Order: sequence, then C-alpha cells, then structure tokens
Amino acid sequence: MLEDALAKGKATLETVTAMHWWTERLFTFETSKPTAYSYAAGQYARLGLAADDHVVWRPYSMTSAPSESRLEFYGIVVPGGPFTTRVKQLKVGDRILVEKQCYGFMTADRFGDGGELWMLATGTGIGPFISMLRDSYVWRKFERLILVHCVRHAEELAYADELASLAATPPAGASARLQVLQTVTRDTRANSPQLLAGRITTLLENGELEKRAGATLNAESSRIMLCGNPQMIEDTRRLMHARGLRPVRRALPGHFLTENYW
Repeated sequence: MLEDALAKGKATLETVTAMHWWTERLFTFETSKPTAYSYAAGQYARLGLAADDHVVWRPYSMTSAPSESRLEFYGIVVPGGPFTTRVKQLKVGDRILVEKQCYGFMTADRFGDGGELWMLATGTGIGPFISMLRDSYVWRKFERLILVHCVRHAEELAYADELASLAATPPAGASARLQVLQTVTRDTRANSPQLLAGRITTLLENGELEKRAGATLNAESSRIMLCGNPQMIEDTRRLMHARGLRPVRRALPGHFLTENYW
C-alpha cells in the first residue's frame, strides 16, 4: 500500500512528530518535512494513510510557516470518515504519506500591496490563515490584518492564545497590525464583550462586523480571503458582489479569493 505509493515517486513517507487535541474532535498534528519541500502560506498538501488494501488521501492546509522545518496540519474528526478515523489513532512515530507537490491558489501574493487584508474563516478554515500569520510576508505586504474566526462553540476557537500574542506583539519587521475578531453561533458565552454572536454573513449584513473592526469592506482598500464551509463562501460571495467587489482571476485583478474547506 504505502510502498506502492512511494514506488510511483509522487510522495514521501514522513514521521508524525507531535499530536495535540484542542477538543474531542479538533486536532493538530505535526510531521517531518520532506527534503526540498516548498510551498506558499495558504497552500495545502495531500496526505495519505494506509486503509486495508489501499491508501486514503485527503487535502490538508499547512498551518506551519513555509520557513519552518516541520509541517503542521489542523483538522476535525468526521464521524465515520475513512481518513480522520485513522488520524484519531495516530501517535508520535507513526508514518504518513505526503505528496511531493503542493496545491492551492489562495495566497496573498495574488493581491496588490497595501490596504487591509480581511481573512474570514469558519471552523478549521482558519488553517491557511495561521500559516500566513506565522510567515513574514503578509505582515510586510499589508497595512492592516483583520482575522475573523467563526465557530459554533467558544472552545472551538483554536490558536486563540497564539493569535492574541501576535495581535499584541507583531513579528519583528512587521508594518501591519493584526486584529482578531471571534464569533460563535451556538454559545451563550457570546454575550461576553470579547466575542461576537452570529454567522459571518449575518454580521456583515447587519454591519456589526465592520463596526467592531472599525473598518469597512470596500473596493479601494480591502482585500478579502474566504475559507470555510461552502454555504458561507457562497453567501459571502453574493454580499461581496453586491458591494461591487470582484473575485481575483488569473489575468484580472480583484478583491477577494475563496476556498471551500469542507
């Protein structure tokens, strides 16, 4: 199984070096990094685990920065899922396949410099943005970084401590400042002043998100990335179009990029 995949020369066999569980379903794991493996913050890898007589492959965004000597991934256990049921059994020292090629076009270099970068994420869709914020590129490219993370319950706000630290103390050489806005949809603790309550689309429609950010989404200064469940992506795209904002195309500059994360 794994040997067959390796024989084709498209993947390397890497070692799990750390496992962390945020909740019973949300996890982070680290692996060794393939030799000469290169990617841009925001891209994803295809990972493979043995399953009886075949290999199960799934895409996972890197949460580690490209300059790090390890790879880190963030995910959620899907009940009955053929890949994540095996992830639950992973332990340090186990082996996992990593395809040599990386994928994805939701990278900050597709925007022009300056202005604000809004990063709108639901659930584990925050993964690519963690990688970006661990990299120096976005901190030098934009004047302001606004990360919005929407989850169902407050305990699902992974990476919160790290994000608070980055907001308080930006990396050396950064020209941008980071603002983190967290919102929950099924938690009474959303009444606390630190948390918003409601879906991203609802908070955009009623103006609460921009009010809390102290900024407006507009064609002149805003660049937007959307990563999360397909319904959020589709609904937010409609809101962006209604404001005269265009998606980024290969040959046409635009205002927003999207990636379904489901």
